Amino acid sequence: MRAIVGLWRWRHNPLRRGTDLVEAWVALAALVLIVVAAPVVGTLTAGLSRDALLASVREQREARHATIGTVVRKVPAPPLDPDPETASARDAHSRVLARWAGPDGTDRSGVVAARLDAPRPGDHFRLWTDERGRVVGRPLDPVTATTHAALAGLGAATAGVALVEGARRLVLWRIVQGRYARLDQAWAKAGPDWGRAGTGS
Repeated sequence: MRAIVGLWRWRHNPLRRGTDLVEAWVALAALVLIVVAAPVVGTLTAGLSRDALLASVREQREARHATIGTVVRKVPAPPLDPDPETASARDAHSRVLARWAGPDGTDRSGVVAARLDAPRPGDHFRLWTDERGRVVGRPLDPVTATTHAALAGLGAATAGVALVEGARRLVLWRIVQGRYARLDQAWAKAGPDWGRAGTGS
């Protein structure tokens, strides 16, 4: 709105500099890009991300199989991890030696993470395996995929706004630097005669 008011104010003003009009047009262009282009970029990014993630959801659901694991015994926890990001995800699970059946019916066993507070031998828990019976992560669900796509769209729109605003500020900085340079040149011409009585007469 300020850009539109600025354009109107500078239309026929005798004090208007050429750079004032350029500054107002740049502000108006930035406003239009932020209001129109940023939401379009965000929507397109969210749509493309959602399509890709939903395709990944379908692939994972076809390739991963839910099965029931049986606890053989609890495995001692590894030493504390100093990285809070990886440690917090691992702390929610217990490490156990477990048995499970692969997709082909063969018996498998190994150390896995189970969502059990106090695992005891014989406890059952859900886990996911690939075609060979190896333990893999739970497949992505459509709700999580949609949420990630929405966040990607929001991030793209925010990045677009930041890019436009950064470009506007860069152009404005260049305009101001040009004004200072012209002021310095004018001052250099007037400087030697400044304050002398009768100069120029």
